[in-house]
Amino acid sequence: MKDRIKKIRKQLDLTQQIFGERLGVKRNTVAQWESGINTLTEQMFKSICREFNVNEEWLRNGQGEMFIEMGQDEQIAAFIGGVLHDRGDSFKKRYISMLASLDESEWKTLEKILTNCNK
Repeated sequence: MKDRIKKIRKQLDLTQQIFGERLGVKRNTVAQWESGINTLTEQMFKSICREFNVNEEWLRNGQGEMFIEMGQDEQIAAFIGGVLHDRGDSFKKRYISMLASLDESEWKTLEKILTNCNK
C-alpha cells in the first residue's frame, strides 16, 4: 500500500508537503506512509479517496483503476478545488480569476479565438 500512496502523489505531481496539506497532515506523516513506517487509518483511506478521486479498492488492494472516472462537472469542480488549495498568487489562480471576470461578449470572443486555434 505504501507504494500506491506514493504512486498517487507522483501521478498528481504533488510534493509530500502539498499532498499532506490537502489531507490536513504534515509532510513527515506522508513520508512515513510512503516508507511503510505508519499505516493509514480508516478515516485517512476515505480522505485520500475523496480528496484525490482515488478508487478505494485500488488503494486498499491494488485492484481496478487508480482513479475514478469523472464527468465534466466533477472534473471542473476538482480542478477549481485544487486551485483554491494553491497557496499564494499562482498562475492558475490568476487565470481563473480573469476568466471569472469576463462578461458574455468577452466569453464569445474567447471562444472564437480558441476555436480558430484548433483548426
